[in-house]
Amino acid sequence: MAPEQHSSGDELGRFLRARRTRTSPGSVGLTPGPGVRRTPGLRREELATLAGVSIDYYTRLERAKETRPSPAVVDAIARALQLDDAEHQHLRSLAVRAARYAPGPAPAPTRTVRPQVKLLLESVRPNPAYVLSRSMDVLAHNPGGLALYAGIADWPVRQQNLARYLFLHPSARDVFPDWENQIRGCVARLRALAGTDPDAPDLTGLVGELLLKSPAFAGLWERYEVTGRKNATKTFQHPQVGKITLAFQGMALEGTPGHRMGVYTAEPGTPDHDAMLLLDMTAAPVGPSPSTRRR
Repeated sequence: MAPEQHSSGDELGRFLRARRTRTSPGSVGLTPGPGVRRTPGLRREELATLAGVSIDYYTRLERAKETRPSPAVVDAIARALQLDDAEHQHLRSLAVRAARYAPGPAPAPTRTVRPQVKLLLESVRPNPAYVLSRSMDVLAHNPGGLALYAGIADWPVRQQNLARYLFLHPSARDVFPDWENQIRGCVARLRALAGTDPDAPDLTGLVGELLLKSPAFAGLWERYEVTGRKNATKTFQHPQVGKITLAFQGMALEGTPGHRMGVYTAEPGTPDHDAMLLLDMTAAPVGPSPSTRRR
């Protein structure tokens, strides 16, 4: 089951519908009239009025009949929907893409990780670290970086993906005490990517698999959230080292668009740092180090 392919205007309309139906009249200062509302959230005419555009024009936007909204209209709709900064920027990106009549999807980004980056992963040990693709494939890691996600190493290398792990691995709910928050942030990240590149080959297969196999993913995907709560720390309930709370830092890597490096840290002398050391030692492959072999 693969996600539907959409034109640029389709994706703009899909995002607008999702946000409109999740915006309550009371939250924008409207008093609901008598009777039962058939539409969850705002009606099209209510949003059009709040944004200062005609009902016909707004309806055409949602139905992908109008694909060139002006920046002023986009900003007015964002204000009416009370979008946060990230959602507002996502709406702008969708509008720009729709107006340009973007061509078909570009080739999938490379999975190759440069040797210098692999050396960097080793140099930050015992801090767990990894490199992810934009669709959350694990492309490279040091021992602790993979071991944090207990059980993911049992999967073939090409299947090791953090989104797939969160939704499909039987250990994920036990490893993450805040699993509900983790999956919301994960889907928001994938949704944001799909909004601006909906037919990307590195994304459609993953999304189609998760839509088919995970009701939790399907439900969140339909909500079309593009921002999730970003925690400065992550807590793991690890089967080997117990509860461990680590600070997290993610960063884009130069020279390989779409690749991001994630590094976990803990204050030296704390129980979390001790657990991190233990994880690195137990996860490291048995045998001489690369430097020893070179001698």
